[in-house]
Amino acid sequence: QVQLVESGGGLVQAGGSLRLSCAASGRAFSINTMAWFRHAPGKERDFLAAFAWRDGKTFYPDSAKGRFTISGDKARNMVYLQMTRLQPEDTAVYYCAADLEGGWPPPRYDYWGQGTQVTVSS
Repeated sequence: QVQLVESGGGLVQAGGSLRLSCAASGRAFSINTMAWFRHAPGKERDFLAAFAWRDGKTFYPDSAKGRFTISGDKARNMVYLQMTRLQPEDTAVYYCAADLEGGWPPPRYDYWGQGTQVTVSS
């Protein structure tokens, strides 16, 4: 089992920045990839970024390139998402996820956190 706990969400004004954190525990040594997603009410879940635990490579879908940066600290079992130039449409619950099975980027994720709310005011 892997436990994931997100933090760092909150209320930010449009144009602002925010950094989210995700702490992994349990069988964190088994993690292959960590990723960030978001889910806004009435919308599909969005994949934002992936971080390969072993070599630090990153992957972003085209829709997330430019404003989101994923990073990780394997020694501390932490992964981060730096978000810049936030807009009201970025309002969502942001989740981190862990993949144990491999593939790049992973087609699915095995564990999910509870999420952290990000609200961007206009």
